[in-house]
Amino acid sequence: MNAQPKIYVAGHRGMVGSAIVRALRAGGSTHIVTRTHDALDLTEQPAVDAFFAAERPDAVYMAAARVGGIHANNTYPAEFIYNNLMVQANVIHAAWRHGTRKLLFLGSSCIYPKLAPQPMGEEALLTGPLEPTNEPYAIAKIAGIKMCESYNRQYGTDYRSVMPTNLYGPGDNYHPENSHVVPAMLRRFHEAKAAGTPEVAVWGTGTPRREFLYVDDMAAACLHVMGMDPAAWAANTEPMQALLNVGYGSDVSIAELARTVARVVGYQGEIRFDKTRPDGSPRKLISSERLQGLGWKPTVGLERGLALAYADFLRQCEAQPA
Repeated sequence: MNAQPKIYVAGHRGMVGSAIVRALRAGGSTHIVTRTHDALDLTEQPAVDAFFAAERPDAVYMAAARVGGIHANNTYPAEFIYNNLMVQANVIHAAWRHGTRKLLFLGSSCIYPKLAPQPMGEEALLTGPLEPTNEPYAIAKIAGIKMCESYNRQYGTDYRSVMPTNLYGPGDNYHPENSHVVPAMLRRFHEAKAAGTPEVAVWGTGTPRREFLYVDDMAAACLHVMGMDPAAWAANTEPMQALLNVGYGSDVSIAELARTVARVVGYQGEIRFDKTRPDGSPRKLISSERLQGLGWKPTVGLERGLALAYADFLRQCEAQPA
């Protein structure tokens, strides 16, 4: 029998990284390497290089990132660009230095221009200005894609990139200010229900449209892309556009999302839209036709996924000390 490949999942405690670990284990992988932030700070190049020199993983899932919603991106732009640039540069470079042939870099749909034609195809990258509220994060993610492409071109590595749409699910960050829209709404509606608050305010006009993908569907897509034959990958990408989108395939308005979250949580009060708050991009729907044509499809619909995410939120609440 062949030895199991050694797989390093960077960011294994995060929502996406933990889902990738679940998917790998469900698929029979037994040689999974992880490190907590306390054990390995990925912004420190010597530490990352020493880790790769010691472990020499065969494959890497690059799920470590500094992430957050509009408020966090607006409040900490320097941290978002610095941390993400440092982490991905250190990991990708050390992977190459120590013989890792396969790597999957996780980007974000915010890499595409604010006013890109909808749905956004992979070819839209670098064709126009970015959404200002998350431009530093987007620039870092674009740099990660281009770093993978550059190492492939110069060194013959097999480093691939996937661009997920908005993700949600178990392991999400439910911080009241720094979270993304789905966990922020789940928390806000839950707290309003518990307190008997007659009204919940939602940022913006409610008209922007967003696409949402359950995180375990994203993990399945990551394993699917990593397992693709190099010829199939090459036939569906280009050397200087080596990325594939991963999305659900349809979107909803923020107002529709708010009503769905309220229904899942059981909140029966009023929903008010605070038009003094920013909307962000008017629409962010990505085209996943290439990946779906290669055999991957999402399986978890929005309402079911929100119910699973809410159950996870309740578990997190129960686990917190009183």
